[in-house]
Amino acid sequence: MKTVVSAEDTAVWSDATPLLSVRDLKVHFRVARRNGPFAIDRPRALLRAVDGLSFDVRPGEVIGLVGESGCGKSTLARAIVGLAPITSGSVCWRGHETVAGVHRASRQMQRLRREAQVVFQDPLASLDPRMTIERIVAEPIVTHRPQMTRAEVRARVRTMLERVGLNDHHLSRYPHEFSGGQCQRIGIARALVAEPKLVICDEPVSALDVTIQAQIVNLLRDLQRELSLSMLFVSHDLAVVQAMSTRVLVMYLGRVMEAGDCPSIFDAPVHPYTRALLSAVPFPDPAIERSRARVLLAGDLPSPIDPPSGCVFRTRCPSALQECARTPPELEARHEGRSFVACIRAGDPPVPGV
Repeated sequence: MKTVVSAEDTAVWSDATPLLSVRDLKVHFRVARRNGPFAIDRPRALLRAVDGLSFDVRPGEVIGLVGESGCGKSTLARAIVGLAPITSGSVCWRGHETVAGVHRASRQMQRLRREAQVVFQDPLASLDPRMTIERIVAEPIVTHRPQMTRAEVRARVRTMLERVGLNDHHLSRYPHEFSGGQCQRIGIARALVAEPKLVICDEPVSALDVTIQAQIVNLLRDLQRELSLSMLFVSHDLAVVQAMSTRVLVMYLGRVMEAGDCPSIFDAPVHPYTRALLSAVPFPDPAIERSRARVLLAGDLPSPIDPPSGCVFRTRCPSALQECARTPPELEARHEGRSFVACIRAGDPPVPGV
């Protein structure tokens, strides 16, 4: 028997008090309509980048956030730390609200920014080309811990660079003198040097070569375990997410389609979108890879300016019903409460090939 759960219930995964609580978060933008010669006179369209997400991040937990490009993953990550405006909903850090609608509690937001850091997607673009590596890595300490002496800051910077595989010879150099993988190591050092509680990784390996990706993923995993960090790991690569995460949220067009622990998502996926994503992950055995059935979704990701009615995935879903166009599905508990799925056909047998 299915049990329909509320947004708050979907965040109840353990007894630990969450570091970060996100409730019904929405990030909408007004964008200009550019079609036709009189587009300037038309009302601005509403783009629903994130459309009502709720989840918790607890101490030592790694939450994987996956989905196609354009589904709102990076916007969500930026909105949590105040880099994108929030339309409605709330973000709570250690039980205190940092953002409520368009109003920001500056003291709590400053605390969040001090204890939560971001590793950005483009390693070179996220580093100031006019600053040396020492100044780049030291910047969070200088900003958030002004009581530390220059010698203490320099010692902390050296220690952190060593942890990410760099050394003292790199302190006086500039970002353009490093490879992409080295720049990402510098970005990781900058994010961790102030000893944050939460690190948001916004597709940290998507711009790197495959071999460098594996090195950075292993580095992040080792640092997470060593420092007992909590992470929100944003990626469209499910193989990377599986290697890093304890829980996974699958996003599509600004909403959560399925959420759960890794065994539930990767071994027994319920939502057809999750199955399609998993079928695209290559298998290392060539014989098995050739025999696997591919799940190809029809069409492209709809525009968040004009999303489909009802279930936003229905226009590409091979098992959609007429009812899917009328009512947006609620998240329902599956696998004895270890996962949740937003699909009215969640209890039906899978469609062949899906």
